[in-house]
Amino acid sequence: MEILSYNCPPNCQVVNLRWKLVKKASQSCESKPPSFREHRILCIRRDFRSGFSGYSISSWCFSKNLDREKGSNSSNAVQGFRNLNSQVLSGSYDGYVIGGEEDAGSFPKEREAIPKVLIPGLPDEYNGESGAPITSSFWEWKPKFNVHYEKAGCENVNSPPVLFLPGFGVGSFHYEKQLKDLGKDYRAWAIDFLGQGMSLPDEDPTPRSKEGDSTEEKNFLWGFGDKAQPWASELAYSVDLWQDQVCYFIKEVIREPVYVVGNSLGGFVAVYFAACNPHLVKGVTLLNATPFWGFSPNPIRSPKLARILPWSGTFPLPASVRKLIEFIWQKISDPESIAEVLKQVYADHATNVDTVFTRILETTQHPAAAASFASIMFAPQGNLSFREALSRCQMNGVPICLIYGKEDPWVKPVWGLQVKRQVPEAPYYEISPAGHCPHDEVPEVVNYLLRGWIKNLESQGSVALPLLDDEENIQSVIARDLEFVREESKKSVRVRIYGSRFSLWNWIGSFIKSRFRKVEMNSS
Repeated sequence: MEILSYNCPPNCQVVNLRWKLVKKASQSCESKPPSFREHRILCIRRDFRSGFSGYSISSWCFSKNLDREKGSNSSNAVQGFRNLNSQVLSGSYDGYVIGGEEDAGSFPKEREAIPKVLIPGLPDEYNGESGAPITSSFWEWKPKFNVHYEKAGCENVNSPPVLFLPGFGVGSFHYEKQLKDLGKDYRAWAIDFLGQGMSLPDEDPTPRSKEGDSTEEKNFLWGFGDKAQPWASELAYSVDLWQDQVCYFIKEVIREPVYVVGNSLGGFVAVYFAACNPHLVKGVTLLNATPFWGFSPNPIRSPKLARILPWSGTFPLPASVRKLIEFIWQKISDPESIAEVLKQVYADHATNVDTVFTRILETTQHPAAAASFASIMFAPQGNLSFREALSRCQMNGVPICLIYGKEDPWVKPVWGLQVKRQVPEAPYYEISPAGHCPHDEVPEVVNYLLRGWIKNLESQGSVALPLLDDEENIQSVIARDLEFVREESKKSVRVRIYGSRFSLWNWIGSFIKSRFRKVEMNSS
């Protein structure tokens, strides 16, 4: 169980998020809580002294049904996501607890006082605080290969450049909270990978005559023809294409080495790119980077296996897979499906995802989106594995920083800790609660850590790493509660920092021991 403030309220309510009245909690947070199954628990105190008029939980315990009513349109989908499994974080509170059954069993009787650190919030435009203006542009890499990107802070001519790489299914819009904030101090860019976001092709890579098309929908979908245009004859949306795209973007647009920041798929591409082009990289920050990408074998690494598979993501799509892709695309591009995915990857369901949802939905309606998705899924793996790319980065002295959301259902904490084990000198920050996209869910924290890490590198170590101003802490595992203000409400998250002496095996041992304690407590 993660305790996000050591100043626990004297009257603490256990909230089982299924919105029906269950029971009053005990009068002390130190008492042993009951064992819960398939629930999350929330502990919030209402501070009547603060005078805050917003909503907060009082002296009742509720249970909320996690199943939402299914709507038929995108607005219902977003509303369903917002109301689903909500954690009430507005109002005044001293702390809250989030976790599952495993954590409830290991709730400590005595808690250490965790130091609190107040960090800046995002620019509050409603109160006159202006963020850096963002401009949207296109860069023609090759004929018909138009790359969309956003930039901010270009007037900061003497500041370090930072390039953000998006995850799968999103684009540069996913980093607007970084561009507006970090763009005040740095020159910042965010790009859309080819085949995603606004970097989809402007014309059909496999044009067809209307004769023989059976449905109006087929006429609408690009990439389902029988012959590829010359510019698309060898096109496959693979990690090798994307790392080339990043390489030429830096050479032709930014024109100097950069700090590269990547989330999920963008993290994989960031490491892969840095391994191939260390001279263009000042440092790499991984935000819940996926440790693998590509479902088809690489033709260089596994030539025999690659020859067995009939298709490697190039255009045109084989007739044998078109029906399958149309069926899958119809399912995953549905607004309900998009909302469900967002619900999975954001730990705090009070996060406003309206913009993300809308932009993803807009992308799915592009006529080239379905074929591009198919190409991405069937494109071969890269020439380097994630582990090999990390080894090359380490060998070439590329600085790496790890910032991971703990409650990520896809890239579990163990993946980030494995990276930490392979690159022990890399600072590792684990944020809780935060899911697969910590830069969008807790941008205040990610921006604070990014600023501090870049300052540390730019000062050649004379400025301490964020939250590691004590030399002894650099070697150990410590925790800090970071507090910030968002929309006039105070929020707090816990950040654990793993030093260079961190041992993955010790972590696994502690994890197993906590499970044994849980079993013993449940059986007693």
